[in-house]
Amino acid sequence: MRSGLSRAPAGPGVPVRSIVLWFPDWPVTALVREGAVHPTAPVAVFEHNEVVACSPAARADGVRRGQRRRDAQARCPRLTVIPADAMRDHRVFAPLVARIEEHAPGVQIVRAGLCALKARGPARYYGGEVEAACVLLESLSELGVESARAGVADGPFTAEQAARVGTGPDDPVCVVPTGGSAGFLAPLPIGLLDDVSLGGGPEFTGLLARLGVQTLGEFAALEQDRVRERFAERGIRLHALASGRDPRAVDPRTPPPELHREVAFEPPLELADQVAFGVRVAADEFVAKLGAVDLVCTELRVELTGDRGERSERVWLHPGSFDAAGVVDRVRWQLGEDAADLRSGVALVRISPEAVDAASHHVAAIFGAAPEERVHHALSRVQAMLGHRAVLTPVIGGGRWLAERQVLVPWGDRVVLAKERSRPWPGSLPDPLPASVFAAPPPVEVSSSMGGAVSVDERGRVTAHPAVLIEGGRRRAIEQWAGPWPISERGWDAARARRAHRFQVVDADGVAWLLVCESGSWTAEARYD
Repeated sequence: MRSGLSRAPAGPGVPVRSIVLWFPDWPVTALVREGAVHPTAPVAVFEHNEVVACSPAARADGVRRGQRRRDAQARCPRLTVIPADAMRDHRVFAPLVARIEEHAPGVQIVRAGLCALKARGPARYYGGEVEAACVLLESLSELGVESARAGVADGPFTAEQAARVGTGPDDPVCVVPTGGSAGFLAPLPIGLLDDVSLGGGPEFTGLLARLGVQTLGEFAALEQDRVRERFAERGIRLHALASGRDPRAVDPRTPPPELHREVAFEPPLELADQVAFGVRVAADEFVAKLGAVDLVCTELRVELTGDRGERSERVWLHPGSFDAAGVVDRVRWQLGEDAADLRSGVALVRISPEAVDAASHHVAAIFGAAPEERVHHALSRVQAMLGHRAVLTPVIGGGRWLAERQVLVPWGDRVVLAKERSRPWPGSLPDPLPASVFAAPPPVEVSSSMGGAVSVDERGRVTAHPAVLIEGGRRRAIEQWAGPWPISERGWDAARARRAHRFQVVDADGVAWLLVCESGSWTAEARYD
């Protein structure tokens, strides 16, 4: 590791001295930081059926980036397979970038797990490039990130390669001296230009490999005129990167406004009403801060932390947008519904926007509210007075039984179906469906014209023709009937297996019934009104 602060003035075509921070296997680190996987578990993140990141435990078993899923699982049978999620990676990466900006503003997020900044300012402030990089790594270590590496060089491309190939656990900072980029890059493989964001790609590097160009140095040694003839301006840009003449400048982001609010309670509060009262001011400030940038919150994240460290976290939706009262209501409801997760008093409440929308999309109509707006306000008011689950909306889900297809969702919540409607459900009832579905199917009796009980044998045949239906103590003659239609569930599990048969019958009054015969017992599942 060598240090040196460039004093040469930057001009046109002169690479900008850059610091790049690289977080190895960031998708796995993001999963660990969210608590989705254990740090020591063998985990691999896949995109397009290829490994894009893996944990140390998986790497120890032979899993590598670029492997196909089948090969990775063959090397590590206990491998946990998780699909790539760019939104998750960026969400977890954002707090780390904010911490870096506290020590050195002007950070450019190249992608989740990789960021760059100009070296000149931090190096002057902290007394050198190595010192500046070490300060940034130490600030990340305070957040529990020990694996970050830093590279300093002329241009972001060389600095990134320095962080990747020139660092290790014992030496996390690599500094390439000013003017030494070409020599540093020369022995590196040409495959580093596979990154499409650089303008390269596998087809470009594959062609170079077939032409006998295996390293960046060999590519840099080619004449620019020959490169332009074969690859046009795209090749010239990549040729400049391979030569250590990175023409790109660091483009720092504009930090987003701090929209979240936190309320700490000392001593911790035990009663939900006390906590709700304590967050009223923060809720007003939260909504006002969003309004100042012409935004409204449509999805709210509420994080509650107990005095003993236990946490409750939930994302709340709103049919329109949250006002201060709606924020306070969600905090109160979460305290009531997640009381089992908080075994001690509430020490900290954090509210933050999970999703926002332009305030102009939620302006009240000039000439009175539309009918759906009046319904929204009325239902939201009832819900605020009576509680989260006081107003429920019906949603059709999946399943074989009619009762389980009726899903009631609290007003404003996201619909999460345990059984997707789009999946095949063998044995489910086709349209038209009954109008009245009994939540608790009442028991009935079905008998033959001779008075004997009617059942279904092991081969799925009725033991006698249904002639009489006794429902609620009333005897009804069966005029027509159809069935049986079998329903079989979980045949592989003896304790949870279920086998039944459906019948449709019409009584003498013209009322149609949907009956179920299970192990000789009859129930009325629904009625056709």
